[in-house]
Amino acid sequence: MELRHLQHFVAVAEDQHFTRAAERLLVSQSGLSASIRSLERELQTPLFVRTTRRVTLTEAGRALLVEAERILAQVRAAHEAVAAVQGVLRGTLALGAEQCIAGVHPAELLADFRRRHPDVEIRLRQGGSAALAEEVAAGRLDLAFAYRTHTDPDQLRSVALTSEPMTVLCHPDHRLARAGAPPAPHDLGGEVFVDFHPDWGPRRVTDTAFAAAGVRRTVALEVNDVHSLLDLVDENLGIAVVPQHFRHKRAALTALPLKDTRESVYESVVLVPPEEATSPAARALMALLDGGEA
Repeated sequence: MELRHLQHFVAVAEDQHFTRAAERLLVSQSGLSASIRSLERELQTPLFVRTTRRVTLTEAGRALLVEAERILAQVRAAHEAVAAVQGVLRGTLALGAEQCIAGVHPAELLADFRRRHPDVEIRLRQGGSAALAEEVAAGRLDLAFAYRTHTDPDQLRSVALTSEPMTVLCHPDHRLARAGAPPAPHDLGGEVFVDFHPDWGPRRVTDTAFAAAGVRRTVALEVNDVHSLLDLVDENLGIAVVPQHFRHKRAALTALPLKDTRESVYESVVLVPPEEATSPAARALMALLDGGEA
């Protein structure tokens, strides 16, 4: 089994199309097809289900994809480690971040990193914490700024950034704003909620808090960006339970502490692989985050 075979396999799996994958890899389609057939012969099993429009992974293909991505990530890390020993940081820094994560300013941090390491290509992916954790565990991301829960892969390490309580945001004309008292989950059972996709950290914290309180809530308005959430609350279409720092993003909204949920706090962390699998670029970024030289 050759590395190029794994590289070709991963590209086809990502694009779900031989022609697009061949164009991206700058190889002929016939050469790419031959590479995949060689891999299938060696493993003695089909890796793709081929149709006229696209290709999809078989069960064996899905199993191989996990390992292939890890192997390629380790090879990339090995090349970068050698370059780092030679005094030059090269390669790629692939990181993920949930929107409006507390405790870090990704844009400023990456700008500082680029000034110090101009030969490193920076790739950033924004997404929910659960998906980002899987990406780091699979080796597709070097690290991620996210929210950590007990459901994240065991092989990940988490470096704490900050923690904060959850806050209820509502329109100034809402009954909660007029009452002015911090509500508990049982006070909100009949409300219409604006919230993020279940993949997001704030949604996971809120779901856990209400489940612990035995309160069922209705998320009627589900969004995937912070500004849409704030806009919907601003139009009095629902209320939202969010990390405390969100209250500064829309001063016109009323912010009330969510009481009786002491165990439910939003903890932002850096998710990184085990020490031996952390890339030199990720180590350099972590050093900057800690306020050191890198």
